[in-house]
Amino acid sequence: MSGDGALRRVSREGRRFLGGRSRPLRRLALWSLLESAHTFLGGYAVARALDDGFLAGRTATGIGWLAVAGAGALLGALALRGVFSGLADLVEPLRDGLVRRSVRQAIGRAVADPGRAGDSGAVSRLTQQTEMARDSFAGLVLIARSFVFTALGALLGLAALDPVLVVLVVPALLLGTVAFLATLRPMARVQRAALDTDEALAARTGELAAGLRDVVACGGGASAGGRVDVLIAEQERLTGRLARWTALRTLALGVAGRLPVVVLLAATPWLLGRGVSTGAVAGALTYLVQSLLPALDALMTAVGAAGTRLVVVLDRFCDTQPAKPAPLSAPGTKPEPAPEPERGPVPVAARTAPVPAQPARPAPAVELHGVRFAYGPRAHPVIDGLDLVVGPGEHLAVVGPSGIGKSTLTALIAGLLPPGRGTVRVAGAPAVGAPGGGPDVRRTLLPQQAYVFTGTVRENLTHLSPGPVAGGEVRRAVAALGADALVARLGGLDAPLDPGRLSPGERQQLALTAAYLSPAPLLLLDEATCHLDPRAEERAERALAERPGTLVVVAHRISSAARADRVLVLDGTRAVCGTHAELPARSPLYRDLVGVWNAQE
Repeated sequence: MSGDGALRRVSREGRRFLGGRSRPLRRLALWSLLESAHTFLGGYAVARALDDGFLAGRTATGIGWLAVAGAGALLGALALRGVFSGLADLVEPLRDGLVRRSVRQAIGRAVADPGRAGDSGAVSRLTQQTEMARDSFAGLVLIARSFVFTALGALLGLAALDPVLVVLVVPALLLGTVAFLATLRPMARVQRAALDTDEALAARTGELAAGLRDVVACGGGASAGGRVDVLIAEQERLTGRLARWTALRTLALGVAGRLPVVVLLAATPWLLGRGVSTGAVAGALTYLVQSLLPALDALMTAVGAAGTRLVVVLDRFCDTQPAKPAPLSAPGTKPEPAPEPERGPVPVAARTAPVPAQPARPAPAVELHGVRFAYGPRAHPVIDGLDLVVGPGEHLAVVGPSGIGKSTLTALIAGLLPPGRGTVRVAGAPAVGAPGGGPDVRRTLLPQQAYVFTGTVRENLTHLSPGPVAGGEVRRAVAALGADALVARLGGLDAPLDPGRLSPGERQQLALTAAYLSPAPLLLLDEATCHLDPRAEERAERALAERPGTLVVVAHRISSAARADRVLVLDGTRAVCGTHAELPARSPLYRDLVGVWNAQE
C-alpha cells in the first residue's frame, strides 16, 4: 500500500470518527478561543505599552498595558485546563475502537487460516501500536488546536497593529510551511515500509524460535539466518532514508521558524519610514517570537513525527483482510512444521537422510577421548576428561543426578555443542558438522519435550525419514511401539493432528515411533520416555534396541538401566561405565541411585 493510499484511507476513517464526536470538538473550540484572546493580547498589549505608555512618557499607562498582557496569560492557563478536560472524550474512544478492531482482525485471520501459527503482529497492534496511536493522536490534537487558535489570535493582532505586517510575515511563513509539507508523504511511505519490515522481522524470528530445534539439527542455521539478515539490512536502509528526510524536514523547519523574523528585522527601517510605529514593530516581533513561530514549530514537529507515525499505524488497523501466512521456506519448497518450544539449555532434534553404506570394518558408533566441556571459559566443567567408546548395535544407558551433565553429553554426541577439549566422533567422523554438509545422516536425537506438529498423523510419524514410507512399514512401527490405540483414537494415519490436544506421554509415543522409522544408525534419547508409564517405556526401549543401530538412553528408572548392555554413571567430572550387575560394587553413586529407584518403584 502506497503512502498516498494509506493517507486517503486514514483520512476517510478519521472523518468518520470525528464526525460522530461534534460535541467534544465544540468544547475544545470554545476553550481554545480563550487561547486566541491570550495570543492577541500578548502582542497588542506590548505595542500599546510602548507607543501609548513608555515611549510617550506615560509609565503608568505602559504598566497598565503589560498588566493586560498578564491577564491574557491567565486566560491561556484557564483555556489549557479546559482543553485537557475535554481531550479524553476524543482520545479514549479512539483507543477503545482500535483495540476492538485489532481483536477482530486477529480472529478473522485465525478463522481464515486455522492452521497458521499465532499472529505475532496482532500482539504488536494490540499493545504497542494501539498506545502509539493514542499518544500520537492526543499530542497531535493538542498541538494542531493550539496552532490554529494561536495563529488566529496572532494574525488578528498583526492586522490590528498594521495590515502591512501581515503582508510581510505571511509569505515567509508559507514558504517554510510548503517546504515542510512536501516532506510528509515521502516520510510516511518510508515509515510504513519500516513498520512492515519490523513486523516481518518479528514474525520471522518468532517462526525461527519455534523451529530452532529443526534448524540447528538440519544444519540450516546459515540459510535461516540469511533470511533474517535480509530483513535487518532492509531496516538499516530504511533508517538511512528516514534520517535523510528528517534532515530535509529540519531545514524546512528552520526556514519557517527563522525567515519571518529575519524579514521583519530587515524591513524595520522601511516600516518606520512609512509610519509604522516602534510599538507595532515590537508587537509584531512579540507575536512571531512568543506565539506564532513556537506554535508553528511545534505543529511541524508533531505532524512530521507523530502525524506520519499516526497515519502509518492507523493504516494497519484499516487493513481488515486476513494476512496470508508467510512461508518460512523458499518458494516452491515444502515449509518445515514448527515444533513445540523445548525446555532445558540444549534444544535438540534431528533430521536424517539415507545412511551411507557401512564399511567392511565399521567404526565405533560413538567415540569420546579426553572430552572436557564447560558453559563458559571460567565456568566449572560439566564434563572433564571423559573417555567413552560405544560400539555399533550397542545399547547404552546414561545415569546420574539431575544437572550432572547427561543432556550435555547427548548434545556433544549430537554435535550441537563443541567440546572445549578432546574429540567427539560419530561413526568415525567429528560429531560437529555433518559430513559433506546438509542434514546429518548419522543420528537422530529425541529430547524430553517431544516434537509434534500440526499435520497428519502419518506426517508426524515419517518426518524423520527422507523419502516416502510404505503404509505397511508405518503400521508395523506403530504396533512395535504400542501406539495402535493412540493412532486409532486420533482417527488413523491420515487424520489431522492437533498437538495442543495431546498429553505429554502421547507426544512422546508419536516421537518415539518416528525415531523407530528413522534410518539413522544412532538414536539418542534424552529422557524421551519420561512421560510414559513403566510398561510403555519398556516396550518402546525394547523395540528401539531391537531396531538395527545403536541406542543411547538417558535413563530415569532402574528398569531402563537394567535393560541396557552397559551403563555410564556420571558423577560430577568422574564417570564409571559397566554393566548393571557390576556397577553397584564399583560406583557408590550408582548403588545409591539403584536404592532410590527401587524405593520409588
